[in-house]
Amino acid sequence: MEVDDSKGMVCVTGGTGYVASWLIMKLLQHGYSVNATIRSTRGHKTDVSYLTNLPRASQRLRIFTADLDKPESFTAAIEGCIGVFHVAHPMNFGDQEIEDEKIREAVDGTLGILRECLKSKTVKRVVYTSSRTTLVFNDKGLDTVDESSWSDISVMKTLKPISTASYVISKTLAEKAALEFAEKHGLDLVTVIPSWIHGPFLSPRFPESLRSAMAMIFGIIAFFFRDGSVDFHHYSSLFLLEYSKHPSLSSKKLLDTGFKYKYGLEEMFDGAIECCKQKGIL
Repeated sequence: MEVDDSKGMVCVTGGTGYVASWLIMKLLQHGYSVNATIRSTRGHKTDVSYLTNLPRASQRLRIFTADLDKPESFTAAIEGCIGVFHVAHPMNFGDQEIEDEKIREAVDGTLGILRECLKSKTVKRVVYTSSRTTLVFNDKGLDTVDESSWSDISVMKTLKPISTASYVISKTLAEKAALEFAEKHGLDLVTVIPSWIHGPFLSPRFPESLRSAMAMIFGIIAFFFRDGSVDFHHYSSLFLLEYSKHPSLSSKKLLDTGFKYKYGLEEMFDGAIECCKQKGIL
């Protein structure tokens, strides 16, 4: 495939996810060539047609298979890139006990990708997608938190369900490890903490990232399975109460860079609901 790299080539990990798919679309629109990574799967082929059918994708998008438990599998996707957007993160945590193996995979996988960035000799900057969960779970009683705050591991281990605790712990430890690695090796690393991921989506299936937001608007929990089936459960009012007690995230550092918000909550919810209707999900 002939690649037009007039603005350079970048790598986006976790390419099939909500954030990554939008990121890929925007990067293509702005003239970048994109190497997107997806997880290897057993027994079925991952549908990436919603990515490969994007405008300019036929000339500028390449899909690579890579897994966080094998950081060296990202070598080909990172080679020759000027930037890397690390969005991939393990999501399939169990619900019985905190899964040390998955947490280790998230941390070691992130560090492995950063090592590949250093080895490439071409990567100028790495953007790491963090999570609000790395900030809000502590006992400091703060109304607003910023990047100087960290969630407390001991507090996280009390979270229910256990799968939530595993995800929060892994995101926090992975980001801390990434920041320490970048400082030690002189790597230009920027972490971005999305406070609310919501809106219309590109994938044909309902994204994991939107579950809690859609549950609040419909008053239910919707569990979406790999075979496309849907199971609905009542959404716990207790969970909503706990959620409302979480501190707000400061946007000062973002706004100081000149960033301006384009969409409000109403537009985000409307977009997500309309997208579900169009795709026959709800």
